Amino acid sequence: MSYDLLVFAPEKAPKDREAFLTWWGETAEWSEGHSYNDPKVSSPELRAWFLEMIKSYPAMNGPFSSEEFPEDDSTVTDYSVGKEAIYAAFAWSKAEAAYEQVFSLAAKHRLGFFDASSETSAVWLPDGNGELKLVHQGEASDLSGTDA
Repeated sequence: MSYDLLVFAPEKAPKDREAFLTWWGETAEWSEGHSYNDPKVSSPELRAWFLEMIKSYPAMNGPFSSEEFPEDDSTVTDYSVGKEAIYAAFAWSKAEAAYEQVFSLAAKHRLGFFDASSETSAVWLPDGNGELKLVHQGEASDLSGTDA
């Protein structure tokens, strides 16, 4: 079990909660026909977010992974990198710090943010002023039927 967060291209995801969860369910099938370890398939904003994240939370797999783990190997993170979204699976021991960094960098790079592991499964979008705005949330049970 991991602590899972998602950043996404806000213009690609539906704004409505039900439509967003459907989009997320389809995205989580990871059927885009490419490797999900390399951000070269992503938008410049997603790629920039990823390259900043791996400085603190190194990639477990792919061209940006290392054969040598950092001293604190609980920072090693499993990223699934798509064209419109990047899913990150963190160690639960890093949940609070990972949340803060993912959220902050999502705002910096004008990306959407989905707290897939929270009880409310909150979705945030850029507000145009360098901040993220909560657009909808519900119960974790809203995610039933997805592999999140």
